[in-house]
Amino acid sequence: MPCYDEHLYFKKRIVELENQVSQLRVSRRVLMNLIEKIENEKRNILNQWEKEKQRLRLDNQRYAKWLMENNYRYMELKASLEVANNSMGEE
Repeated sequence: MPCYDEHLYFKKRIVELENQVSQLRVSRRVLMNLIEKIENEKRNILNQWEKEKQRLRLDNQRYAKWLMENNYRYMELKASLEVANNSMGEE
């Protein structure tokens, strides 16, 4: 009789362990899917940041060019005004 009880105990234990292994496999799949999803989101965010950085860099270059052009025009206008004022003062 003790052998029979022992056999039942181990059979039950095996079933419990198999269930635990099955649950662990499911948990592992869920975790792996979550990790993959997080990695994809991270990659998408980094791509968006890179695009935004590039856009800001181009905007900054355009603005710097616009400032230089307007500064050049201002300096030309200032110089022409000085020439006009000097020529009026000589008359």
